[in-house]
Amino acid sequence: MAENADTARSMERASRRTPGPARRPPPLPGDDNRTQAAAIGASNDDALIARTAQGDRAAWGALVDRHLGAVVRYAGYVLRDEAMGEDIAQDSFVRLAAKAESWIEGGPGVRSWLFRVARNLCIDHLRTRRTTPIEYADTLPDPRDAGVLDRELDLKQTVTAALDGLPERQRTAIHLVHFEGLSGEEAGAALEISVEALESLLARARRTLRRDLAGLAPDLLGEH
Repeated sequence: MAENADTARSMERASRRTPGPARRPPPLPGDDNRTQAAAIGASNDDALIARTAQGDRAAWGALVDRHLGAVVRYAGYVLRDEAMGEDIAQDSFVRLAAKAESWIEGGPGVRSWLFRVARNLCIDHLRTRRTTPIEYADTLPDPRDAGVLDRELDLKQTVTAALDGLPERQRTAIHLVHFEGLSGEEAGAALEISVEALESLLARARRTLRRDLAGLAPDLLGEH
């Protein structure tokens, strides 16, 4: 009887306990890494720079993945040298890493900043090299398609020559807006000019290109 009474009292005390919060199941292996990667991928550039300044290599890798290709394309386009374009891009990112601790959030965007640095490095390189831009190299045409390939080559060379004939700032504005898809504000920041000044550069460049390419590619560049 005593044993039954003790059991009853134990059951009564247990029934009066306040239930605690439900326990969360333990995370699956790799869940934390996937969550962190997703958070980094969704972060804006300012947040990634801040994490980079704290030594977060994953954040730095996300910045490189996000912007390196565009900077390489731009530098290679300006210099007509893909290998040198890669060197310029890498140098631009080295300078970005050095600036991470003093980066001011809400200022010029990372992409605009990188293009501005790359542009200045390209200009310095061209001044040092003291040569004219190298034309794009083309493979020999297939004799079976010589007519078509010749026309394509003529068009490419004509467009290249027309772009090369633009003043450097106009050429850069065209490339950033039409080829890299930067907004007017971003391209203006890269060139360190106002949006209104950028639009003026674009308008003059488009007029010149339409004049030089009239009859060949009149609709090459539409209004952006």
